[in-house]
Amino acid sequence: MPNELTGVLILAAVFLLAGVRGLNMGLLALVATFLLGVVALDRTPDEVLAGFPASMFLVLVAVTFLFGIARVNGTVDWLVRVAVRAVGARVGAVPWVLFGLAALLCATGAASPAAVAIVAPIGVAFAVRHRIDPLYAGLMAVNGAAAGSFAPSGILGGIVHSALEKNHLPVSGGLLFAGTFAFNLAVAAVSWLVLGRRRLEPHDLDEDTDPTEVDPASRPGAEHVMTLTAMVALVLGTTVLSLDTGFLALTLAALLALLFPRTSQQATKEIAWPVVLLVCGIVTYVALLQELGIVDSLGKMIAAIGTPLLAALVICYVGGVVSAFASTTGILGALMPLSEPFLKSGAIGTTGMVMALAAAATVVDASPFSTNGALVVANAPERLRPGVYQGLLWWGAGVCALAPAAAWAAFVVA
Repeated sequence: MPNELTGVLILAAVFLLAGVRGLNMGLLALVATFLLGVVALDRTPDEVLAGFPASMFLVLVAVTFLFGIARVNGTVDWLVRVAVRAVGARVGAVPWVLFGLAALLCATGAASPAAVAIVAPIGVAFAVRHRIDPLYAGLMAVNGAAAGSFAPSGILGGIVHSALEKNHLPVSGGLLFAGTFAFNLAVAAVSWLVLGRRRLEPHDLDEDTDPTEVDPASRPGAEHVMTLTAMVALVLGTTVLSLDTGFLALTLAALLALLFPRTSQQATKEIAWPVVLLVCGIVTYVALLQELGIVDSLGKMIAAIGTPLLAALVICYVGGVVSAFASTTGILGALMPLSEPFLKSGAIGTTGMVMALAAAATVVDASPFSTNGALVVANAPERLRPGVYQGLLWWGAGVCALAPAAAWAAFVVA
């Protein structure tokens, strides 16, 4: 069997087994790297591990550690509650506050599911109390998380930039962030048009305690202020001063750890090790495929479709549809290198193609089969949960069908 076919079949098996058995995709990818590279092709472990993404590893560990400190010391919870409470009687503004909060959290280093897990419970409870459709509130949180994820200081932004720089395909961090943010903002506006004016019946109202109430004992102290300052410094340092995201986040986290050692000890447990394993494992396997020339062959096959615009549309649909059922981080870690030969051909602009693929792969995270969509369903009141699930099912099907084409039209064709 040719190496090209073997490598692709193994990658497909990794995605399939991870989805069916619930295993970490990165773990399986590292095993696949060993079996294909060391056992089948007689490479040394050092040779197959040469593709391990050290810079990406640093970014993921550092930003999730910094965010973990903010979560453990209560800065994130305080920020979310104060922001939601600040809208007061302007109930219609709450879903947009959820969008902004989720975007802010992801832009400062939170994994997308972590941001949704923080924002969705408070947002959905507030929405139900004020007769707002919880499906609408959940979608705004998920769209906000997708909007903030491609900041240079965000996890997905770091993944994309690391993969592209390794392949000598630099993309403007500001343009990628602005483009994907604008796309998800437009999707949020569509959700407002479709769901924003729907109101629950009185018998659906939740009588629980107001989730926006702030405990006086949780007023911001010195540690909260220092943590907020560090989060702002991370965003400004990476976007304005173009400092390395991983080293800057690690430096800021180390400073906070020196000042507040007890918090930092607890925050080490917040480092997203499953995400680190997932991304680094997938990228290491894809790097082996690159070294074997398999990625070049696949890229040439895509480019051989004939029409560059059609090839770009195919890539967007592959990223969008698969991401609705699998890990977005894993999909991006695999598709960015696979797109390299096509991008290097110059037939399609690199920045536009990357923005289209990034937007297509993240906007489908509202699917109930993805982590973010499942979090929204889980946080809906039990009596409303079937309706929220059904709504996300239809919404997910719609964005899978329309969003890749819309992203392709907005960023590649335009």
